[in-house]
Amino acid sequence: MKPIAASLILLLIAPPALALEPMPTCGPGKLTSLDAQTRKEEPNPFELLDSEAIDGWLTIGLPARTVLEQFAPNPIKGDPQFWGALGAYVQPWRYPNQGLGIDMISERVGSEQEILSVTIQAPSTATTARGIGIGSTWAEVEAAYGDEREYGTAGGENIFVAGSIYGGVIFFFDAEERVTEIFLGAGAE
Repeated sequence: MKPIAASLILLLIAPPALALEPMPTCGPGKLTSLDAQTRKEEPNPFELLDSEAIDGWLTIGLPARTVLEQFAPNPIKGDPQFWGALGAYVQPWRYPNQGLGIDMISERVGSEQEILSVTIQAPSTATTARGIGIGSTWAEVEAAYGDEREYGTAGGENIFVAGSIYGGVIFFFDAEERVTEIFLGAGAE
């Protein structure tokens, strides 16, 4: 039997339940119920990073002058280095007696800087927005940041990434599962 003839016979003998409905008109405001069910709101991957603050005030994007006014006026400053992936200059600021490291970013050497990332280590007593500091346990970090944990991040079993490796809070642990370092920022580009 020829394909066209077979199709005509099928159409003539097929029950009405197999009849196809016309496609709905597509366009703005004309989503089908299937579209509405499968469409999900994409989460903001930087939501945690945007809301996190060390000791309630030290945040990504904070101007350098605020750090100098509110914290300490004399950091140990490294030389600005051009980071090609960012297309900007990054300068490390260190406060070793406070266990604080800040990377400042600027468009040009000598121009206004802002915080790119923050690292805290001993002897720091600073904490994250959720109360985690140096010496906190894995269980405390899990309780505070478990809903935002990113699994499968390279680096081993002693690392807990909250948010994203591209922008979040990264906790480093010792063998006793205690926090030894906290990094706020982008760990990868």
